[in-house]
Amino acid sequence: MAVTMAEISKLRTMTGAGMMDCKNALTETGSDLEKAIEIIRKKGKAVAAKRSDREASEGCVLAASNNGFAAVLALKCETDFVAKNADFIALTQSILDVAMVSKPKSLDELNALQIDGRLISDLIIEKTGVTGEKMELDYYEFVEGGTTTAYIHPGNKLATVVAFAEKDAEYETIRGLAMHIAAMSPIAIDESAVPQKIKDNELAVAIEKTKIELVAKEVEVALKKAGINPTHVDSEAHNESNMSKGWITAEDAAKAREIKTTVIAEKSASLPEQKVNSIAAGRMAKFFKEYTLLDQKYEGGSEEAGKITVKELLAKKHYTCVAFKRVTLNQE
Repeated sequence: MAVTMAEISKLRTMTGAGMMDCKNALTETGSDLEKAIEIIRKKGKAVAAKRSDREASEGCVLAASNNGFAAVLALKCETDFVAKNADFIALTQSILDVAMVSKPKSLDELNALQIDGRLISDLIIEKTGVTGEKMELDYYEFVEGGTTTAYIHPGNKLATVVAFAEKDAEYETIRGLAMHIAAMSPIAIDESAVPQKIKDNELAVAIEKTKIELVAKEVEVALKKAGINPTHVDSEAHNESNMSKGWITAEDAAKAREIKTTVIAEKSASLPEQKVNSIAAGRMAKFFKEYTLLDQKYEGGSEEAGKITVKELLAKKHYTCVAFKRVTLNQE
């Protein structure tokens, strides 16, 4: 029995597969719809396995909010061409719609939910079979509060969700803060919310950078005392270049190397710990000011933008930000 166009169209609607894939599956199964779906599903799994070593760095990021719940997720693929495809965006939206209703607590829980009786994880695999590209639901985050809001940056590569303790917070303010978070990429609400691992890493970097700079200053002083311009001998490449130009002699270059070796060894072992820690603490204060939400200058696009901090804005409105999430596929 010949496969009808109506059967092909129905299978396409149910699976999103290409016309020829649907026709072949129906022909192979004698128009058994369930068996045809299984064939297409298996094909999707085969393609997914074949593409498993490929990098899915493109995709679609969407977010939504409803009263006290907001969610953001990213469905990833390999190329921007697929990411901008209407069917791919529609699949991302349908997954988000399910998340908004079921409110899963994790990515695994979301993958295990169903759309029209089929697991989300299976739908993604089937879509892989249609496009031939690796796909994965890579990010899922949510926030809860008295009021929530969501912001999707044009292009569907970046989105944020924000929760406030207060109910019925005004749209303009909460929308502006969601846009601010998208632009300024804070890592936590305030210093106390920054993970200890990040604090430890940043402090270690601050201390090491401080030590390097203090030793470099001592080297610079020693070179100047010896009558050598520090900028002429700041690297071996400059040594060679400046000798060829007649700006320094071979003796100057040798003397500079000796001074650097001696001063670096001596000063590295005798840097005042209190001074190092004090400077490093200043660097940490700057880090928190730049990367924690409340201390950042507000850049939400209103008349307050650039004039006050987020903390001052929220105090003015009598709002409390209790959580935020930011998901992006952009290179930053």
